[in-house]
Amino acid sequence: MEILSIVHGGNVREGIFGDPVRERGHELVEWRPASRLRAPRPPEEYGAVLVFGGAMHADQEEQHPWLRGEDALMRRLVDAGTPVLGICLGAQLLAKAADAHVGPLDEPEIGWFPTELTESGERDPVLGRLPRTFDAFQWHWYGFDVPARAEELARGELCPQAFRLGDSAWAVQFHPEVTLPQVEGWIDDPDDPCPDPEGLRVATRARIAEWNALGRTLCHAFLEAAERMTAPTRV
Repeated sequence: MEILSIVHGGNVREGIFGDPVRERGHELVEWRPASRLRAPRPPEEYGAVLVFGGAMHADQEEQHPWLRGEDALMRRLVDAGTPVLGICLGAQLLAKAADAHVGPLDEPEIGWFPTELTESGERDPVLGRLPRTFDAFQWHWYGFDVPARAEELARGELCPQAFRLGDSAWAVQFHPEVTLPQVEGWIDDPDDPCPDPEGLRVATRARIAEWNALGRTLCHAFLEAAERMTAPTRV
Protein backbone atom coordinates (compact mmCIF):
# COMPACT_ATOMS: atom_id res chain seq x y z
CA MET A 1 0.00 0.00 0.00
CA GLU A 2 0.86 3.65 -0.29
CA ILE A 3 0.34 5.24 3.13
CA LEU A 4 -0.16 8.98 3.42
CA SER A 5 1.72 10.63 6.30
CA ILE A 6 0.16 14.00 7.18
CA VAL A 7 2.68 16.10 9.10
CA HIS A 8 2.45 19.55 10.69
CA GLY A 9 6.10 20.41 11.36
CA GLY A 10 9.67 19.30 10.82
CA ASN A 11 10.10 17.56 14.20
CA VAL A 12 6.65 15.97 14.49
CA ARG A 13 6.96 13.33 11.80
CA GLU A 14 6.51 9.56 11.68
CA GLY A 15 9.42 8.68 14.00
CA ILE A 16 9.59 4.94 14.62
CA PHE A 17 6.38 4.36 12.64
CA GLY A 18 8.49 4.35 9.51
CA ASP A 19 10.00 1.00 10.52
CA PRO A 20 6.77 -1.07 10.50
CA VAL A 21 5.64 0.60 7.28
CA ARG A 22 8.83 -0.47 5.48
CA GLU A 23 8.97 -3.90 7.14
CA ARG A 24 5.48 -4.68 5.80
CA GLY A 25 6.48 -3.64 2.29
CA HIS A 26 4.47 -0.40 2.14
CA GLU A 27 5.49 3.07 0.95
CA LEU A 28 5.16 6.20 3.09
CA VAL A 29 4.19 9.39 1.24
CA GLU A 30 4.63 12.57 3.30
CA TRP A 31 2.39 15.64 2.87
CA ARG A 32 2.16 18.93 4.79
CA PRO A 33 -1.22 20.68 4.53
CA ALA A 34 0.42 23.94 5.65
CA SER A 35 2.48 23.94 2.43
CA ARG A 36 -0.76 24.70 0.57
CA LEU A 37 0.32 22.17 -2.04
CA ARG A 38 -2.13 19.42 -2.85
CA ALA A 39 -1.45 15.87 -1.76
CA PRO A 40 0.06 13.80 -4.62
CA ARG A 41 -3.40 12.25 -5.07
CA PRO A 42 -6.70 12.43 -3.16
CA PRO A 43 -6.05 11.28 0.43
CA GLU A 44 -9.09 8.97 0.30
CA GLU A 45 -7.32 6.90 -2.37
CA TYR A 46 -4.42 5.86 -0.12
CA GLY A 47 -4.38 2.49 1.59
CA ALA A 48 -4.17 4.21 4.98
CA VAL A 49 -3.53 7.66 6.45
CA LEU A 50 -1.39 8.60 9.46
CA VAL A 51 -2.08 12.07 10.93
CA PHE A 52 0.63 13.33 13.28
CA GLY A 53 0.91 16.12 15.85
CA GLY A 54 1.90 19.76 15.68
CA ALA A 55 2.52 22.87 17.74
CA MET A 56 -0.81 24.38 16.68
CA HIS A 57 -4.25 23.51 18.11
CA ALA A 58 -7.32 22.18 16.33
CA ASP A 59 -9.34 25.38 16.93
CA GLN A 60 -6.67 27.83 15.66
CA GLU A 61 -8.15 28.23 12.21
CA GLU A 62 -7.68 32.02 12.24
CA GLN A 63 -3.92 31.64 12.77
CA HIS A 64 -3.66 28.58 10.50
CA PRO A 65 -6.36 28.80 7.79
CA TRP A 66 -5.27 25.48 6.24
CA LEU A 67 -6.79 23.76 9.30
CA ARG A 68 -10.23 24.38 7.78
CA GLY A 69 -9.26 22.27 4.79
CA GLU A 70 -7.83 19.58 7.04
CA ASP A 71 -11.05 19.48 9.06
CA ALA A 72 -12.99 18.88 5.84
CA LEU A 73 -10.45 16.22 4.84
CA MET A 74 -10.87 14.34 8.15
CA ARG A 75 -14.63 14.25 7.59
CA ARG A 76 -14.14 12.86 4.07
CA LEU A 77 -11.74 10.18 5.28
CA VAL A 78 -14.17 9.03 7.96
CA ASP A 79 -17.09 9.02 5.51
CA ALA A 80 -15.03 7.09 2.95
CA GLY A 81 -13.99 4.44 5.48
CA THR A 82 -10.29 5.08 4.78
CA PRO A 83 -8.12 3.55 7.54
CA VAL A 84 -6.88 6.49 9.64
CA LEU A 85 -4.73 6.78 12.75
CA GLY A 86 -4.62 10.23 14.33
CA ILE A 87 -1.95 11.10 16.91
CA CYS A 88 -2.16 14.06 19.33
CA LEU A 89 -3.25 16.94 17.04
CA GLY A 90 -4.33 14.28 14.54
CA ALA A 91 -6.52 12.68 17.23
CA GLN A 92 -8.03 16.05 18.13
CA LEU A 93 -8.78 16.74 14.47
CA LEU A 94 -10.58 13.39 14.20
CA ALA A 95 -12.61 14.19 17.32
CA LYS A 96 -13.49 17.63 15.94
CA ALA A 97 -14.48 16.09 12.60
CA ALA A 98 -16.89 13.85 14.54
CA ASP A 99 -18.38 16.96 16.21
CA ALA A 100 -16.86 16.29 19.65
CA HIS A 101 -15.51 19.04 21.89
CA VAL A 102 -11.79 19.80 21.60
CA GLY A 103 -10.28 22.41 23.91
CA PRO A 104 -7.66 23.34 26.48
CA LEU A 105 -7.12 21.13 29.52
CA ASP A 106 -7.00 22.48 33.07
CA GLU A 107 -3.28 21.67 32.96
CA PRO A 108 -1.03 20.34 30.18
CA GLU A 109 0.25 16.78 30.03
CA ILE A 110 3.97 16.90 29.27
CA GLY A 111 5.97 13.80 30.15
CA TRP A 112 5.07 10.27 31.18
CA PHE A 113 1.55 9.59 32.47
CA PRO A 114 -0.31 6.42 33.54
CA THR A 115 -2.77 5.26 30.89
CA GLU A 116 -5.29 2.43 31.03
CA LEU A 117 -7.22 0.60 28.33
CA THR A 118 -10.98 0.44 28.69
CA GLU A 119 -12.81 -2.86 28.24
CA SER A 120 -13.45 -1.84 24.63
CA GLY A 121 -9.76 -1.02 24.28
CA GLU A 122 -8.73 -4.46 25.47
CA ARG A 123 -10.92 -6.01 22.73
CA ASP A 124 -9.87 -3.54 20.03
CA PRO A 125 -7.80 -4.97 17.13
CA VAL A 126 -5.32 -2.06 17.35
CA LEU A 127 -5.17 -0.72 20.94
CA GLY A 128 -5.78 -4.20 22.30
CA ARG A 129 -2.20 -5.15 21.35
CA LEU A 130 -0.93 -2.86 24.13
CA PRO A 131 -0.71 -3.74 27.86
CA ARG A 132 -3.84 -3.00 29.89
CA THR A 133 -1.91 -0.30 31.79
CA PHE A 134 1.21 1.55 30.68
CA ASP A 135 2.96 4.90 31.08
CA ALA A 136 2.48 6.93 27.90
CA PHE A 137 4.58 9.79 26.60
CA GLN A 138 2.44 12.94 26.34
CA TRP A 139 2.98 16.47 25.08
CA HIS A 140 -0.26 18.43 24.77
CA TRP A 141 -2.25 21.35 26.16
CA TYR A 142 -5.57 20.40 24.55
CA GLY A 143 -7.74 17.32 24.91
CA PHE A 144 -10.84 15.88 23.27
CA ASP A 145 -14.16 14.46 24.36
CA VAL A 146 -14.95 11.02 22.95
CA PRO A 147 -17.31 11.51 19.99
CA ALA A 148 -20.89 10.37 20.53
CA ARG A 149 -20.63 7.60 17.95
CA ALA A 150 -17.15 6.43 18.99
CA GLU A 151 -15.87 3.89 21.51
CA GLU A 152 -13.42 5.06 24.17
CA LEU A 153 -10.36 2.80 24.11
CA ALA A 154 -8.01 4.31 26.70
CA ARG A 155 -8.10 6.97 29.39
CA GLY A 156 -5.83 8.82 31.80
CA GLU A 157 -6.39 10.99 34.85
CA LEU A 158 -6.87 14.25 32.96
CA CYS A 159 -8.62 13.26 29.75
CA PRO A 160 -9.58 10.46 27.34
CA GLN A 161 -6.56 8.99 25.60
CA ALA A 162 -7.91 6.98 22.66
CA PHE A 163 -11.07 6.16 20.73
CA ARG A 164 -12.20 4.28 17.63
CA LEU A 165 -14.66 5.89 15.26
CA GLY A 166 -16.55 3.30 13.26
CA ASP A 167 -14.40 0.42 12.02
CA SER A 168 -11.67 2.40 10.30
CA ALA A 169 -10.54 5.45 12.31
CA TRP A 170 -8.42 5.40 15.48
CA ALA A 171 -7.26 8.34 17.59
CA VAL A 172 -4.60 8.39 20.33
CA GLN A 173 -3.75 11.47 22.38
CA PHE A 174 -0.33 10.17 23.42
CA HIS A 175 2.75 9.95 21.18
CA PRO A 176 3.59 6.32 20.28
CA GLU A 177 5.75 7.42 17.34
CA VAL A 178 8.40 9.54 19.06
CA THR A 179 12.13 8.84 18.98
CA LEU A 180 14.61 10.08 21.57
CA PRO A 181 15.97 12.80 19.20
CA GLN A 182 12.41 14.04 18.61
CA VAL A 183 11.66 14.29 22.32
CA GLU A 184 14.98 16.00 23.07
CA GLY A 185 14.29 18.45 20.25
CA TRP A 186 10.95 19.33 21.86
CA ILE A 187 12.60 19.71 25.27
CA ASP A 188 15.18 22.11 23.80
CA ASP A 189 12.66 24.18 21.83
CA PRO A 190 12.51 27.67 23.45
CA ASP A 191 9.11 28.35 21.84
CA ASP A 192 7.49 25.34 23.52
CA PRO A 193 8.69 25.39 27.15
CA CYS A 194 8.98 22.18 29.13
CA PRO A 195 8.29 22.47 32.89
CA ASP A 196 11.12 20.10 33.93
CA PRO A 197 13.48 19.72 30.97
CA GLU A 198 16.28 17.79 32.64
CA GLY A 199 13.95 15.53 34.62
CA LEU A 200 12.05 14.67 31.45
CA ARG A 201 15.27 14.09 29.53
CA VAL A 202 16.52 11.59 32.13
CA ALA A 203 13.14 9.81 32.37
CA THR A 204 12.81 9.57 28.60
CA ARG A 205 16.29 8.15 28.10
CA ALA A 206 15.43 5.43 30.61
CA ARG A 207 12.02 4.60 29.09
CA ILE A 208 12.33 5.22 25.36
CA ALA A 209 13.44 1.73 24.26
CA GLU A 210 10.42 0.06 25.87
CA TRP A 211 8.15 2.83 24.60
CA ASN A 212 9.41 2.46 21.04
CA ALA A 213 8.67 -1.28 21.21
CA LEU A 214 5.05 -0.44 22.16
CA GLY A 215 4.90 2.14 19.38
CA ARG A 216 6.01 -0.39 16.78
CA THR A 217 3.44 -2.85 18.11
CA LEU A 218 0.68 -0.27 17.79
CA CYS A 219 1.72 0.72 14.27
CA HIS A 220 1.94 -2.92 13.14
CA ALA A 221 -1.56 -3.53 14.53
CA PHE A 222 -2.97 -0.50 12.69
CA LEU A 223 -1.31 -1.52 9.43
CA GLU A 224 -2.61 -5.06 9.82
CA ALA A 225 -6.14 -3.70 10.26
CA ALA A 226 -5.69 -1.46 7.21
CA GLU A 227 -4.43 -4.39 5.14
CA ARG A 228 -7.53 -6.39 6.01
CA MET A 229 -9.79 -3.48 5.06
CA THR A 230 -8.11 -2.87 1.73
CA ALA A 231 -7.54 -6.49 0.69
CA PRO A 232 -9.37 -7.51 -2.52
CA THR A 233 -12.57 -9.44 -1.92
CA ARG A 234 -12.34 -13.01 -3.17
CA VAL A 235 -15.39 -14.60 -4.73
